[in-house]
Amino acid sequence: MKLLIHGRNLELTPALREYTKSKLEKAIHHFDELVKEADVHLSVAKNPRVPQQTAEVTVFANGTIIRAQERSQNLYASIDLVANKLCRQLRRYKERHSNHHHSHGHSASLTPATEEVVEDKSIEGSLLSGKTPQLPSPGIRRKYFHMPPMSIEEARHQLDLIDHDFYVFKDEKNGELQVIYRRNHGGYGVIQAKN
Repeated sequence: MKLLIHGRNLELTPALREYTKSKLEKAIHHFDELVKEADVHLSVAKNPRVPQQTAEVTVFANGTIIRAQERSQNLYASIDLVANKLCRQLRRYKERHSNHHHSHGHSASLTPATEEVVEDKSIEGSLLSGKTPQLPSPGIRRKYFHMPPMSIEEARHQLDLIDHDFYVFKDEKNGELQVIYRRNHGGYGVIQAKN
């Protein structure tokens, strides 16, 4: 498994890297055939009055993104919590995927390794000539991802896996973009365009 560990507002010591690596390897141990890559972000809040230390993990499992995030007053505790949460999410994903999506004898397609997809080409010329550096507008971050058509039930399952408050998806019936979200008082809601 390829493991990337990033730190924000903290020094990534060898001890912290080793602790994170061992906890994630233990959490993913039973799911090695699913998980090919994990991206870990460890951060400490800048405000000293808010002792918040966050561990966020994103894993790529056979084309599905599974994300877990935990916060506490201690970074090591946050890593423990996020590893446990990730293990539960992977177990749920594996159980649901093996029970509901495939008939006997079929399996999910494997996600190719980065080396298989990216061509090794040398760069010709300067990448910066004729360009001026420009910062994006503050507070706006763009994300691009593949959006295969899916049912509302599949979108709800994806929402549970990524641990966000909402999930944007393309409806399999009409091809329109819709948003499924968690309601404050329980349950889910769907936002769709009115014709």
